[in-house]
Amino acid sequence: MSRALAVFHGRFGRATVYQLNRPFNVHAHREGHLIFHVGGTPAQIDVSEQRLLLKDDTVVAVNPWEPHNFLPTDMDHGAIFFVLYVNAEWFAPQPARAQGLRFGRTFFPRTETLDRLIRRTAALVCGAPSLRSLDCELRQLIDSCYEESWQAAQDARAAAAVTDFRVRKSIKLMSESPGAEIELDAIAREAGLSRPHFYRLFRTQTGVTPHLYMNTLIMEQALDALVATEAPIADIGFDLGFSSQSGFTRFFAANVGMAPTDYRRAAKVLRP
Repeated sequence: MSRALAVFHGRFGRATVYQLNRPFNVHAHREGHLIFHVGGTPAQIDVSEQRLLLKDDTVVAVNPWEPHNFLPTDMDHGAIFFVLYVNAEWFAPQPARAQGLRFGRTFFPRTETLDRLIRRTAALVCGAPSLRSLDCELRQLIDSCYEESWQAAQDARAAAAVTDFRVRKSIKLMSESPGAEIELDAIAREAGLSRPHFYRLFRTQTGVTPHLYMNTLIMEQALDALVATEAPIADIGFDLGFSSQSGFTRFFAANVGMAPTDYRRAAKVLRP
């Protein structure tokens, strides 16, 4: 069974160390995403329909809202991964980096310098870091990965802007009360679109389907509730529109790789 070995939430986003041996559903994050293999058998990761083999000499970088999933190769013992979810506002609060948190390449080599930073920071996350030490190490590691991703990058991808007012309206409606009971057909009608037009336009504007976007919002609410409150798991699931705790647990495990109880047990919040 996949499990969280260490989880820290902070202004930077999330820093996690997972032992994973089960596949995920295709999912996305509002944050940028860096994935490092630190032990066990290499695994495959699909990013926007590109299949990559993540080993201890490579890095996978996933841009905000970019669909991806995890495919283990060792279903018995799994492998250990150091995973970062990077808050775009923390990464680039000023407009100095016009493109914001956009990596130049999805897959790039793990240089000796990067390898030292990765292993040192992963060890720090697995220990008991102070906010100052972890924040500093994460900044150095994330900046180094960002710069490395743009070395000889051929695809200067710019962040796509949502320009259609109907898609913006639908995003606002979804964000006001994300939950499993929300009907996307009703969101389409509120935005003044037929169902096929809504799905096609939404994906064109955002890069993801409405269903995937809504799942991401639900997961953000679930993660916040697990680490910021002591509410029972069943209550969190009911508040998010799930009819049973088992339904919520299945949804959470399919998107995070483990049960919400396991995630909560490992999670800590770093306060400024």
